[in-house]
Formats: sequence, C-alpha cells, structure tokens
Amino acid sequence: METTTEGTTRPESSSAAPESPAEAPADTVRGTGTPAAPPGSRPPCRSSDFMQCPLLYRFRVIDKLPEKPSAAATRGTVVHAVLERLFDAPAAQRTAVGARAMVPGEWEKLLAKRPELAELFVDDPAGERLAAWLADAEALVERWFTLEDPTRLEPADRELYVETVLDSGLQLRGFIDRVDVAPTGEVRLVDYKTGKAPRPEYADGPLFQMKFYALVMWRLRGIVPRRLQLVYLGSGDVLTYDPTEADLRGVERKLLALWDAIQRAAETGDWRPRRTKLCGWCDHQAVCPEFGGTPPPYPLPVPGQARSLPVAAPGEGQGRMDLV
Repeated sequence: METTTEGTTRPESSSAAPESPAEAPADTVRGTGTPAAPPGSRPPCRSSDFMQCPLLYRFRVIDKLPEKPSAAATRGTVVHAVLERLFDAPAAQRTAVGARAMVPGEWEKLLAKRPELAELFVDDPAGERLAAWLADAEALVERWFTLEDPTRLEPADRELYVETVLDSGLQLRGFIDRVDVAPTGEVRLVDYKTGKAPRPEYADGPLFQMKFYALVMWRLRGIVPRRLQLVYLGSGDVLTYDPTEADLRGVERKLLALWDAIQRAAETGDWRPRRTKLCGWCDHQAVCPEFGGTPPPYPLPVPGQARSLPVAAPGEGQGRMDLV
C-alpha cells in the first residue's frame, strides 16, 4: 500500500505559510521541466520521508529528482494488485493457485501503464531474472494464504482513498489496503507489507502509518478502528494494535508538529540530511552532503537571502550565494 502522512498548508498559522503551488514562482526543477512548488497535500509515505531524512523529502517533493525503478517496490505493487483483485471472485474461487496465476497478468497490466519499468530487466535477454522475480511475487502471494483465509473475508473496502481536514486546517490523505467491518460495526484496517517484519525497536514507523489511517477514519466516520493489522508477507508475521482515542489525539499532535517542521524547512531552505542504515538504498547519494555531494540550488525563494550571484558591486570582495 502506498502510505502517506502529510498535509496542505495550514491557512492560519503563527508563521508565514509557504505559497500554494498555484502561487509559487515558476522556478524550474532541475531535470524535470516542472515548476518548483512548496510542499502541499501528500500521502503518508512522504511525511515518513521527512522523518527519515528531511533532505530526502526535499529531493522527492520539491526538487522532484528522478529515481530509478525499484524491483522490490514494483513487486510490492504487483502483489498488492493481486490481493486487491482476488476479492472480485466468489469466496470459493479465492485459492492460492488462482492467486499465483494472477501475478504475470498484473505485471503485464502494470508494465502497460508504466513502460519505464521495462528497464528493470533490460539486461535480462533470456528472461531468467524476470522469471525469478515473478516467482518471488507468487511466493509472497501464496504465503498470504497461510496468514489469512480469504474465503472467510468480505472486505468493506479495498484500496480505499481517504481524505480529511483537521480542525487546524491540516489535510490528511492516503490509501488503505483493506477495510473490514464486523457485523457488530467494529472496523479493522489492514495493510500488506511485502518485506519482513521489523525488529521491535524499528516497529514505530509502520505502526505510525497505521495510526495515521486510523486518525483519518476516526475524523471521517466518527469511529475509532477496533484493530490495526500489518501483514508481513516477507516473514509471515501478522502484527496487530488496538488504538484508543488518546493514541489518535497523540498522532494528531505529532502530525501538526511535523507539518510545522516541514513548513519551516520550506521557508528557510534548511533541509538537513540524516544518515541512517537506509541511506544504502537512496538514489541521491551523489548530491547528498553526507556522501560528499552538493545538492542542486534550492529552487524556492528564501526571505532575506539572495538567490544567486552578486549582492555587491564588482570588486567589493563578496562572492556568490547559492541556496542549497
């Protein structure tokens, strides 16, 4: 599932809010031809980017730097599509064999929509890597049947888009993989993960994502979900959490603080890198100071600072000022 914890510019704030995309100066993002714009409403994965590394958030949201397709992420998209569309069939026909057979077709559909994904296997003329990749996706789908029984499930929603605006004006939106509603009215939110379950000390991130969705559902429907469920297909684990109103109020406070931090970074141009073990999977090491790189010039205006070049007459010894 795509996960996202972010929002739009809050209309009333103690600090000046960044301009909306429509009002943003027409600075062009390097290499994309797209006008640079301050952060707007986005999904939870993007706020997770900021928590992981503010500079990564800038590269993805403001600079829109290109990233290479990921075989793991693409496999996850295919697996999610299978698990979503499996429920189109009558309960008795939801079998592991049938689900595995859906994998190649869902890959072809995705490839038709995103032809650039073909570069994942451009150096695979015999198709051996593609075959192994599809087999891995099929194995993940089959493992799901050991964790849940689709013949006993009738989801109320699949790939549900949700969006709400908090009293503060902060907008939240995202997609929930599955919503189950019991005959008693209790709600369960389910998220499929194609990786392995994290060690306990790293579980807060995925759980925060689920609490984010629970907060959105609470604000939309007035009901706190009874259970949040993370299904890890890579390791065969199912993690659950039962949230309370107090939990979700705490998430709302954290989101407001997070968005204030994002706004301050957008206004000042101060997007500091944060080095972690996840840096090994980042496509932007070449322009990251942590790895000896230099970020591209910051494409948004920063009050009180020159955007580039002479702030003094020639010969006065002043140099160039680039926003980075």
